[in-house]
Amino acid sequence: MKLRSQKLWNRGFISVCLSSFFVFLTFYTLSATLPQFVSDKLNGSHQQVGWVMTAFIISAVLFRPLAGRWLDLIGRRKVLIFSLLLFIAATISYFSVYSFLFLILLRFVHGISFGVATTANGTIAADIIPEKRKGEGMGYFALSMNLAMALGPFLGLVLIQHTSFTVLFAVTSLFAALALICGADIRLPKPAAPVAAAQASNRHWTQFIEPGAMPIALIAMMLSFAYSGILTFIPSYAGDLGMPSMASSFFVVYAVMIIVSRPFTGKLFDRFAEQYVIYPSLILYVLGLLLLSQAHTPLLFLASSAVIGLGFGTLYPCLQTIAIRDSAAHRRGLATSTFLLFYDIGIGLGSVILGSIASSTHEGNMYLLSAAVVAAAGLAYMSLLYVRQRKLRLAME
Repeated sequence: MKLRSQKLWNRGFISVCLSSFFVFLTFYTLSATLPQFVSDKLNGSHQQVGWVMTAFIISAVLFRPLAGRWLDLIGRRKVLIFSLLLFIAATISYFSVYSFLFLILLRFVHGISFGVATTANGTIAADIIPEKRKGEGMGYFALSMNLAMALGPFLGLVLIQHTSFTVLFAVTSLFAALALICGADIRLPKPAAPVAAAQASNRHWTQFIEPGAMPIALIAMMLSFAYSGILTFIPSYAGDLGMPSMASSFFVVYAVMIIVSRPFTGKLFDRFAEQYVIYPSLILYVLGLLLLSQAHTPLLFLASSAVIGLGFGTLYPCLQTIAIRDSAAHRRGLATSTFLLFYDIGIGLGSVILGSIASSTHEGNMYLLSAAVVAAAGLAYMSLLYVRQRKLRLAME
């Protein structure tokens, strides 16, 4: 009976992982290709390209706190299904884009559905995963995002190179439909609409933000700030280095390293103190960004991807697990939304700030700054760990 309760790979967990995978696959496929769509089809500028990502992130950020509250009050399944229906409608609407203004409005709506759906899937995964396998389970769940992060840009760039944007939008619409089918198949073990959350004051800020998740979420924001330079500018950086074909390979190598390492890193996080996984991952992330800033050959370029995959690819699920662990069980929806909220803010700020740096200097300098930001995040984590351990010692005295 005990063994059964610790089973990880059940139907619900597989379904939520697949639903998450197809949502993120849609997102990353479009993220890698919409800049070219804006340039080629709408005659847009580089600044307009930046707004395509920013509009999406802004709406996701605005609605994540609301999503966390809805999940804890209305129920996981209802919120997930509604958000996935909106996600499909927004994805299909790309067929009808003929102006930049319409695209920005569509990206805003698409960002709402993405923010709510990913928050819902993350919360449901945390509900389904057994308590003693949280690190391992969240690691595998995050793998669905990591795989999409690698396959999406690769697939998107191949599609627009060999077919058309019409085919691209048809494929992403199919992905969105598959996300709904998998989401509808999820069966939660029990209703997750806690009374405690509903009884609290409706006006207090903690109804939208989980305080227990905030410290680690702020650190995640710094890490995602650095990652935004990879997500947004790797194709142009590879082109400037004279190896444009390496851009898609970068994300493939990144995914391979995560797949190879994920079965071990999640288990290590569950069995040992968290810092034994976090510190090496932070160091690898910094080293990977430093390598990327100096990557003048295909070998160094792909080597940086491998090191970043081991570093950032491990950090993301570990930090999300900490955010959930440090929050009350009945506020997992808010904990998940708080973590993803600050993660998205980091991506949004990074896209704008690092983009400005890349425009005014060489993109290599942008990655040097990113490495410094990750190092600062490491110091912030060290301080957080010290405060937490000090409180624990005082409590035991």
